[in-house]
Amino acid sequence: MNGRDRSVNDRMSTIPAMNVDSYRFTVFTPTHNRAHTLPRVYESLKAQTFRDFEWLIVDDGSTASGLVAQWIGEAIIPIRYIKQAHGHKKVAHNRAVQEARGAFLLPLDSDDELLPDALAILYEAWLGIPEPEREHFTGVCGLCVDESGRVVGDAFPMNCMHSDVLEVRYVHRIEGEKCGFNRVDVLRGYPFPDKIHGYVPESVVWHSIAERYKTCFINRPVRVYHADVESVTRPRRRLEAIRRHAEGHAYLARETLDRELHYFRYRPVWFLKMAANYTRFHCHLAHTQPGKRYSLQRATARVLAWALSPMGWLRYALDCMGI
Repeated sequence: MNGRDRSVNDRMSTIPAMNVDSYRFTVFTPTHNRAHTLPRVYESLKAQTFRDFEWLIVDDGSTASGLVAQWIGEAIIPIRYIKQAHGHKKVAHNRAVQEARGAFLLPLDSDDELLPDALAILYEAWLGIPEPEREHFTGVCGLCVDESGRVVGDAFPMNCMHSDVLEVRYVHRIEGEKCGFNRVDVLRGYPFPDKIHGYVPESVVWHSIAERYKTCFINRPVRVYHADVESVTRPRRRLEAIRRHAEGHAYLARETLDRELHYFRYRPVWFLKMAANYTRFHCHLAHTQPGKRYSLQRATARVLAWALSPMGWLRYALDCMGI
């Protein structure tokens, strides 16, 4: 362990634990039919220089129990395994937030890995936030690199930037995969809407949190991102996938137009796309859940959606043709 890691752990030891079975971090991995990639996650967690964490695996209707049982028996890192019926990542995330014994929750997909000093880097950045100000922060966010070590997407305008997710996305136009943690006590106040059928875009939750809490953004890589090579290319399967997840995207369009339209001047094209998507995905939703609708509340949002509805109908027609 290097001097920086010892410093982080020494400083951590001065902070009272929440209770006897708590950790600083809960690393949460949702998995569904990804037992073949889980060993990569496990190896990266065993290599962490910062050891005050647990690994919480929520198996969403998969078959990874035998493999995980073997790792639990090795007793190298604390592991908890929860199996549930298939309910998509949103349900697994909500379960993890409720079950977490850590002060911070760090999501890590079942096909990715953390760099060896990832938790040490993230926690050091948290300790760098002045203690009286920490109640206004939800967590720390760092960069990702690909398998060759190149940074994925954009770096932040400055290191240790105290901002929020909305400003980073709209004002600074930062794109690409990122990795970080949020306070568990904050997350418990912002659950994913689990009554929505299919996939729910994660920004629905992160943007809601950003309306109240700031994040410390650091220009240090903490995660290796492995691109998903699986894709659906056949037109019929693509249309089925769109309709299966249409409700989540319709909900996202409503939330974006109703709550974030004051950022329009920074990214007008994005909001025009969301306005078209409002009509597009509601058309698809009519096939799976007739009568289901997420109504816009703001007058300006309704006008924008109406103005872009021809584009939404066109995009819907192209979806149906598999284009």
